[in-house]
Amino acid sequence: MDQRSKLLRKKIVDVLHSAGRGHIGPSLSLVEIVRVLYDSVLKYNSASPEHSDRDRFILSKGHGCLALYVMLEEKGFITEDELFSFCRFDGLLGGHPTAKIPGIEFATGSLGHGLSFAVGIASALKIDGSSSKVFTVLGDGECGEGSVWEAAMSAGKQKLSSLTAIIDYNKLQSYGCTEQISGLEPFADKWKSFGFAVKEVDGHNVKELEQTFTALPFQQDKPSAIICHTVKGKGIPFAEGNPAWHHKTKMSAEEHEQMIKCIEDYDA
Repeated sequence: MDQRSKLLRKKIVDVLHSAGRGHIGPSLSLVEIVRVLYDSVLKYNSASPEHSDRDRFILSKGHGCLALYVMLEEKGFITEDELFSFCRFDGLLGGHPTAKIPGIEFATGSLGHGLSFAVGIASALKIDGSSSKVFTVLGDGECGEGSVWEAAMSAGKQKLSSLTAIIDYNKLQSYGCTEQISGLEPFADKWKSFGFAVKEVDGHNVKELEQTFTALPFQQDKPSAIICHTVKGKGIPFAEGNPAWHHKTKMSAEEHEQMIKCIEDYDA
């Protein structure tokens, strides 16, 4: 984990501490995915967030929004003061993204809808002859929702090659292991059977992510799916793979300091 990934994680922890609550585990598993998208992949203009030529990004697993918010602040969509207004009654940023936030396309507080929305956008862009791309990040627990597979079936039928579904496959959902609860495997084969071209990657390896995103679309007549193998709570050893760290409240100053130190010292 390089210094940039550590800095992004520390800012997530700082915002969480300031707010007194937030989904820390799901946000930390997303850091490299969101970082690579905004550094190397997405076409956007923070000064004109609704420019018609932009690529669209939908964070379907909206509870991981802290990873997205710190990136929106870094790229100039929101200010640092707005970032640290997270979960304040008078703040811009809530515990799930809403479309009133610059750079946010769609409110994703309820799981299972982001892929459907992305399919609709990709369909419209295809009709318009646009070259813009559509990306959506889903949680693995979210993939237990039937609406995800209805949307996947539609995307495959329409051959939406501009669409990429990215799955944060950290193997945990809010109250346990996804395989025990949802039974996702054989996961890649499921996406293939719905008409997607599929690749599996290390979701924390920046170079591997960059190479994979550069190769999109994987096939010209199919939507793409990227299964990112990640670690929930990545960067804080006592939070990694621990369902108890899906969401946290009332973090003490001592806990905040300990988490920052864990990230600074992380070497894995």
